[in-house]
Amino acid sequence: MTQHSAIDPAVMQQRKAYYDKIGSRKLAPLWEVLHALVIPQPKSACQPALWRYDELRDDIMEAGRLITAKEAERRVLILENPGMPGQSRITTSLYAGLQLILPGEVAPAHRHTQSALRFIVEGNGAYTAVDGEKTIMREGDFVITPSWTWHDHGNDSDHPMVWMDGLDIPLVQALDCSFMERLPEDSQPLARPTGDALARYGAGLLPVDHEVRTPTSPVFNYPYSRTREALETMRRADEWDPCHGLKLQYVNPATGQSAMPTIGTYMQLLPKGFTGEAYRSSDATVFSVVEGKGHTMVGEGSTAERFDWGRRDTFVIPSWVPHRHHAPDGDAVLFSFSDRPVQKVLGLWRESRGNR
Repeated sequence: MTQHSAIDPAVMQQRKAYYDKIGSRKLAPLWEVLHALVIPQPKSACQPALWRYDELRDDIMEAGRLITAKEAERRVLILENPGMPGQSRITTSLYAGLQLILPGEVAPAHRHTQSALRFIVEGNGAYTAVDGEKTIMREGDFVITPSWTWHDHGNDSDHPMVWMDGLDIPLVQALDCSFMERLPEDSQPLARPTGDALARYGAGLLPVDHEVRTPTSPVFNYPYSRTREALETMRRADEWDPCHGLKLQYVNPATGQSAMPTIGTYMQLLPKGFTGEAYRSSDATVFSVVEGKGHTMVGEGSTAERFDWGRRDTFVIPSWVPHRHHAPDGDAVLFSFSDRPVQKVLGLWRESRGNR
């Protein structure tokens, strides 16, 4: 807002009358709001937050006793950022929730313009079917549901399965591009054998006639066993980043770009005794703990918070908030996702290390 303290009261009255007049014509003066529109650095409603899985698990399982997967369509407990209650957001641009599928259940087939990831938190043996192919999911796997592809989930195992859903729902809402359809049947017809996509595209090879028709990776299940092996191979090279430890990005093998066009996904290894240097970036980031335990210092000075985390916990770091990861007692592995690909395409992404 413009500074009014030294302005003549008569002038102030004239301006108010002017603002009222142009307001009736659906106009507004930029100079009154410019300071809030163009700010020196990010100032987000998103707040740092931690969800401890052991404290949430009973609530997740209780949902399974209260409503079926078919009735709910997607039986999910939303991870609501405390700075944006009621908005179904974990960051300003991303949604996250924990989905439960009980033995014998099917979550019915539908498709939507929002892109989705599934990161498997608990259990082994449930499946998701995406665009005519089924994949079996195991803890630590990263699974993609591309925009506008049919998908359904089911559990043929004898134990509950829980995974984190991450979607670009707020981003798609902001663009007014939300569309959704349901299939008449609960499960879509399968057109390819299980494992076809990984065999066809996931070995550093592509079919000779492959054409890139979508920015989303043709591999839709990145098994944790392969990811973990890659981290161990890198460990032997001793190439530790002072902020991230060893951090890998999931990529589309056909383009070398992010596996998903709107959501960047990563896995990192923090070795025993790791004390990270301060890091901040413009992409608010959601972390899920795959292995080990440790803590993250969020913020700086007297307002800094300490998040003590362990296996299956989730925490979020807002945009441009400095943080430091620590794994004093043993190795830890963290999965994370953010809207970095969108920011990079638009030339907006920034990072800062240490005290810079």
